[in-house]
Formats: sequence, C-alpha cells, structure tokens
Amino acid sequence: MLNIWGRISSLNVRKVVWCAQELGLDFQRTEAGGRFGVVQTPEYLALNPNAMVPMIDDGEGAERVVLWESNVIVRYLCAKHSLGKLYPDLLGERFDAERWMDWQQTALNPVSAGAFVQWIRTAPHERDDAVIARSVTAAEPLFTLLDTHLADRAYMAGDRFTMADIPIGCEAHRWFGLPVTEYTRPAWPNLERWFADVSARIGARGVLDLALE
Repeated sequence: MLNIWGRISSLNVRKVVWCAQELGLDFQRTEAGGRFGVVQTPEYLALNPNAMVPMIDDGEGAERVVLWESNVIVRYLCAKHSLGKLYPDLLGERFDAERWMDWQQTALNPVSAGAFVQWIRTAPHERDDAVIARSVTAAEPLFTLLDTHLADRAYMAGDRFTMADIPIGCEAHRWFGLPVTEYTRPAWPNLERWFADVSARIGARGVLDLALE
C-alpha cells in the first residue's frame, strides 16, 4: 500500500493526497511535520534527510520507491497509474504539463507564500504589512497570467485534466481562501471557472474543500 507522510494543512501534502485520490489509490497517511513532529526522528531522516513533508513509501522489495518533493511524487504516481492520461504520453503535452508544475514551485509559490503565512499563520498583532504587500504585488500578475492562459483551454495543459492541474489547483485554493475582509481579489473569470471545475472533482474532496490553516 502507498504510504504518505505529511499533515493535510500543508499545500505540498495536499497535492499528493489529491493525486492519490484522483487515481483511486488505496493509501494511508501518517501525520508528520509541524506540530506533529516525526520528521526529525532517525527513522524518518533515514528515508528523507531533508526532514520535510510530503514523503511517500510505495511498494515492496525491488519495486519499493521512496520519494520526497511533492511535484516529483505527483509525476511518479501519475506515470505509474495513469500513463497517457494524467501523465500525458505525447511529449508536447507532457512537457507543457511539466512546465506548469515547475512554474508553480519556482515562480508562483515563492511569492504567494508570504501573504498566506502572514494572514493565516501569523497572529494579527505580529503581521508584517510590508511582507503582505510585496507578496500581493508579486503574486497578482502571476494569477493574471494563469487567467489569460486559461482563456482558450479547459485545463492547464489543454482540453483534459492532467497532473499539471493538481499543483496549480492547490495554489489557487490557498490564494482564493485568503480573508476577503482584508483582501479584495481581482476578477479572474477564466481562473475562477477552471478552479470551480477542478474543485468539483471527486479526487479533490478533503483537499480543496478544507479551510486554510
């Protein structure tokens, strides 16, 4: 059975859980990271010296695979269980999907995280308004880019749902969940249409319908 380590409040863990559910896999999840600890234990560090979540342990014997890095895990699971579907077999489509997954991790997440951490995980009297302002200023153009990209396609990599939609969906869920009393989000009709679509998927239950924490 597939074993997933990580707390569900983590964006990166949510990617892996959504992917596993999307694929209809049997899996168990062990709470780890944050207040749950575990990641600094010798047993965990032997498998993941980064001491971070998520991590998976899949299979047995010669076929056992231990992986960390959320987008790599999503790629692996989709390649193993959904080759030609969530993991596209056409090279152009596959690397289009890969590109957006990398973009989420290297471009969007680093700038969007600041506002999330300040608004959701920081006490009001300790918030840094400058960090929030920088985050919003940097992230909004990237969400506008997504909105433009989705103007003429149903999903991130074309006309069907692929692995690319999972990381972007988790990122959009986090941004759309920011407190509306303190932030007025621009109108992104194409992004909002796409997000409503992916949020309604059975595999996204227990992921995109969770409150931020």
